Amino acid sequence: MASVTLTQVKKNFGDTHIIHGVDLKIEDGEFVVLVGPSGCGKSTLLRMLAGLEETSGGEIHIGDRLVNKLPPRDRDIAMVFQNYALYPHMSVAGNMSFALRLKKRAEDEIGRRVQHAAQMLGLGALVERFPRALSGGQRQRVAMGRAIVRDPKVFLFDEPLSNLDAKLRVKMRADIKALHQELRTTSVYVTHDQIEAMTMADRIVVLHDGLIEQVGTPLELYDNPANKFVAGFIGSPSMNFLPGTLRHEQGQTWVDLEDGQRWLTAHREVGTPGQTVWLGVRPEHLGLAPSDQGLATRLRVIEPTGADTHLVMLLGETEISATLHERFDAKPGSIVRLAPQPGRLYLFDRKSEVRLAIPAEPLH
Repeated sequence: MASVTLTQVKKNFGDTHIIHGVDLKIEDGEFVVLVGPSGCGKSTLLRMLAGLEETSGGEIHIGDRLVNKLPPRDRDIAMVFQNYALYPHMSVAGNMSFALRLKKRAEDEIGRRVQHAAQMLGLGALVERFPRALSGGQRQRVAMGRAIVRDPKVFLFDEPLSNLDAKLRVKMRADIKALHQELRTTSVYVTHDQIEAMTMADRIVVLHDGLIEQVGTPLELYDNPANKFVAGFIGSPSMNFLPGTLRHEQGQTWVDLEDGQRWLTAHREVGTPGQTVWLGVRPEHLGLAPSDQGLATRLRVIEPTGADTHLVMLLGETEISATLHERFDAKPGSIVRLAPQPGRLYLFDRKSEVRLAIPAEPLH
């Protein structure tokens, strides 16, 4: 195992700048997830770490070794790809052992490693099968087994679950997390799915336009987003953002919304009176309010999911959503009044989109 250190890493394709000087330290044994929208640079960063793309600037260290000029085979990493990348003419055992045979390892060592990885991944009865006879989830486990038998210093995962159906993705992400807890190999995992990031990571790196927006544990990013982008990206459904203007009254902060309603934020005086802001609140932190309180919204859609009820509403011209942990029934077009949980409103400057303050009350 080894740490991974990126220092001012850059990537350009001609005059197009993809990665703009990334600094990141991944500790030995840590599971770090790179997350962000399509085109943010996360896969490019992973490919530079793997040696599949050259850096345009900066340094990459794996442990104490500078690896910028080393080919992939000499970096002591193992990569699991989105499309499995299995050899169709080789059995499960053949695919898993291929890299070891290239290194001319002893047959008894190869057999021992393959058998151990196969049992670990629930592939013991499938080692003689060929990829065409396997399900998508089984193929992905073979790809992981091929990485495990190499006993690398670092595992790299490039959106390995994106080709699987929703139910299988849930199982596989739990399997990968359990595997990491057993092996404790340093792992870097790329995904565009923030639910995967939240459930699997020790720390999450949020990327946007080739820059790191924020690094932290899943709950740090969920509770204390640094800016509007992170707040909107982390969490499902996404945070609601309501445009408004700050007002200070009796030591407290209010937001006057564009439809004429106003909301007390539970913040002490922050920002400047008259400052334009985004008022942020997560759907799961909104609840029903009495008929003479809260914000009045107009119901558009009800989506019952069994345990929860998801509401989509209009507040003036702005669409917002709420997730109620209860059954609820009303007709579209009716008025629904909402109130936030105490201490669960966020304020972001409208221009810079930087968070002005976290709620005055504790989040836990």
